[in-house]
Order: sequence, then structure tokens, then C-alpha cells
Amino acid sequence: MKMLRAPLLMIGLLLCSQGFAATAQQNKMTTCNAEATAKSLKGDERKAFMSTCLKAAPAADAAKPMTPQQEKMKTCNADATTKGLKGDARKAFMSECLKKK
Repeated sequence: MKMLRAPLLMIGLLLCSQGFAATAQQNKMTTCNAEATAKSLKGDERKAFMSTCLKAAPAADAAKPMTPQQEKMKTCNADATTKGLKGDARKAFMSECLKKK
């Protein structure tokens, strides 16, 4: 019985530590809530504002540059769409296109 105490204690600590970390969604909720309070929004106006604010993509992600792999994928995908490829033909084209360079 004594041997089970240490592993159970460690599992408990790990589970507790995960509960204390704020997620990105929680941070976004806090920010949107603060903005709504600063604007003194109430009722339906507040609900509409919160909905729009929470759905909005963070500005930092929008400005993030694409990696070379992402750029290659975008180019190959556009080429496959232009050629009207579908199904297995598209898969084969994408595979070859991504292997180049």
C-alpha cells in the first residue's frame, strides 16, 4: 500500500498543475471581457461584442510568415486546382510537386 502512495501523489500533482495553466481561449475570453467592460456594454450589445471578439483570429497569427514547406504546399495546391486534378491524380501530382526543389 505504501508503494502506491508516491505514484498516486505524482499523478495528482500533474493533474493539478494542468488545471492552473490558462489556455489561449481563456486568455482571449479575459481580454474580450475587459474590452466589453471598458466600453460599458450591457445585454445584447455585450453578447454580440463578445461573440465577435472571441471568433476573431489573433493578430499575431495573421502576420506570421509561412514556412517554406507551407509556401510549397500552397503553390502545389494552386497548380493542382488550376489543372482540375481530383482523386488519385491529384494525390500523385501533389506528391511529385512537393518532392521537387
